[in-house]
Amino acid sequence: MLSLSAHTALFASLPRMGFAAPVADNGRAVALPTADQVRWQNLEVGMFVHFSNETYLNGRPSSFSVPPSEVNPVNLDTDAWAKTAVAAGARYIVFVAKHQYGFCCWQTKTTDFGLSGSPWKGGKGDIMRELESSCKKFGLGLGVYLSPRDDHFGAATGGICKTPEEQAKYDAIYREQLTELLSGYGELVEVWFDGATATPVGDLLKTYQPHVAVFQGPNATIRWVGNEDGFAPYPCWNGIERSYAEHGTGTALDGTPDGDAWLPNEVDVSIRRPDWFWTATNAKKVLTEDQLLSIYYRSVGRGAQLLLNLPPNTTGLFDEKDAEAAARFGAEVKRRFGKSLAETSGHGSVVTLKLKSPARIDTVVLQEDTTLGERVRAYRLEGRANSAWKPLGEGTAIGQKRIQPVTPVTVDAVRVVVTRSAGLAALRRLAVFDTGVAPPADWNAPSSIWAPDLVGSWKNGHFELDLRGHTKEAAQYRLRLMPSEGAVTAIKDVVLMLGGASQPKMLKRVPGKPNELIVDVTGMGDSGTISGTVEGAATGQILMGKL
Repeated sequence: MLSLSAHTALFASLPRMGFAAPVADNGRAVALPTADQVRWQNLEVGMFVHFSNETYLNGRPSSFSVPPSEVNPVNLDTDAWAKTAVAAGARYIVFVAKHQYGFCCWQTKTTDFGLSGSPWKGGKGDIMRELESSCKKFGLGLGVYLSPRDDHFGAATGGICKTPEEQAKYDAIYREQLTELLSGYGELVEVWFDGATATPVGDLLKTYQPHVAVFQGPNATIRWVGNEDGFAPYPCWNGIERSYAEHGTGTALDGTPDGDAWLPNEVDVSIRRPDWFWTATNAKKVLTEDQLLSIYYRSVGRGAQLLLNLPPNTTGLFDEKDAEAAARFGAEVKRRFGKSLAETSGHGSVVTLKLKSPARIDTVVLQEDTTLGERVRAYRLEGRANSAWKPLGEGTAIGQKRIQPVTPVTVDAVRVVVTRSAGLAALRRLAVFDTGVAPPADWNAPSSIWAPDLVGSWKNGHFELDLRGHTKEAAQYRLRLMPSEGAVTAIKDVVLMLGGASQPKMLKRVPGKPNELIVDVTGMGDSGTISGTVEGAATGQILMGKL
């Protein structure tokens, strides 16, 4: 994975995503997913696999210190990888075929910096080929990560080179590598362009893998959540404004229920957090079952996709501790949520689930029919006990999935009351469970998210931002206050100071968007501050970018 700062490269082009379509009833528009996006989101959990010459660093400063001759995974067994993925509850595997140092883990014609120079299988080994076979054998999808950054060929983040000549040369190499991977290993589920890609690849995707989920870049159909901790925010909207989606590096912070493009969020995290590759010294970092469950509730349970990384060791196998932790996690998720006590579906402002007899429940799982868009904006849960309806909880987004623990209670019916929606609410699932255990203590905690235009945060319902460094030229800037939870209903008492004087005429409101302001900066690098009171949400993060 690239560092957070490496995700700042922006490359604008039309992504392959769902766009807004009219919704009946009130005439509002919501973004709609494509059929491919729906299929991808229904997978819910995937397994990432990071293996490369970086696995053999052993304290050395860079992978250039590790020649292909040292890469020798003598016990590599992709069937064992697939079995671990199944045990963890994953439905597909994304393999890192090339990470940022440029080492290629398949048989490529573009370079000898890869498995062709390894003693493993006499230089004829192809991990992608073996993994393709194992995924078919165990009913898993296969995805691939091909880093645009390539230190071996001198390409920086996004695959950007120093000169036009170097760029043209690398573009040709990268396109050939991508063609090999897209055309040679069957139908792929997902392809990763970490940090986006400057190399044109849209034609290759359309030709060889028209249904693949694309992570970042100009052709993105999915987006990075914005951290590598495993946590999505709540709400975690699938919608995003097309202008932000087109950058190819939008994150969950850019999510909005009123967006005109559908771009679902993927949460990536390593079981040896924060290390993506195996080392001889990071075994103590393996996440526990409880930590993995916390990640599940705060990713899948908030409507995002979870991609859990397991790194093979130098022999090509997962360490026993990693595999066991993943299996225990998968088993516990299946125990808790494999079978509901009862469930139903329905349309309208109230959807009711009647149980055959009174039963104890401690968790409610909600899912919208996302083929109709993400319509629900606010809801409350109620349970019926002794002929009386009592509140169980409330929320905003449902989307792909919302796992909502409730105080254990015996009820004979549960209902969802939709208090705000864009059109007629459509639930494909209202299910109740008795897991018999307390949920993770942080199941409803806010999450810190990064975005390219993140400039600060606010708390206690008040924000104040020093504009120095954020307004580097005379232009209009868009300021967005993104809540940690809930929704911003108004920004009041706003004071904009530029050049030591109050400038109220340099502020504009955005109709229909109570969390946004437009700031006019007329001088190059104007210094100043902007402050105000936030209603509806106590804490959150501040985004500011030039229009």
